[in-house]
Amino acid sequence: MNVQADMEQKLRRSFDPDHLEVINESSAHNVPPGSESHFKVVIVSSRFEGQGLVARHRSVHEVLAGALAGPVHALSIRAHTPAEWQARGRRSDASPPCLGGGRQDRQGQ
Repeated sequence: MNVQADMEQKLRRSFDPDHLEVINESSAHNVPPGSESHFKVVIVSSRFEGQGLVARHRSVHEVLAGALAGPVHALSIRAHTPAEWQARGRRSDASPPCLGGGRQDRQGQ
């Protein structure tokens, strides 16, 4: 099983989400093609009710601890309750462009 599918499975099992996206953003970074090192997670679950942002992120990190200790270098988390997701128009913010690792630096030269 690849890293992305493993992360999706673990998050689904732990949070029973109303909405889940695990997006491999590695291609936007200075890594070899086909890498699974940079991910964005958009997760909507009633289990986040009453939790602050830090608690939500901690709970996602706990579930994905194995991936974070191994192949995953960067993880962006957007964790919402169903009401928050609805209020946002069921949309997540776009990820900012990568400015590290040399790729962007070389493009301007």
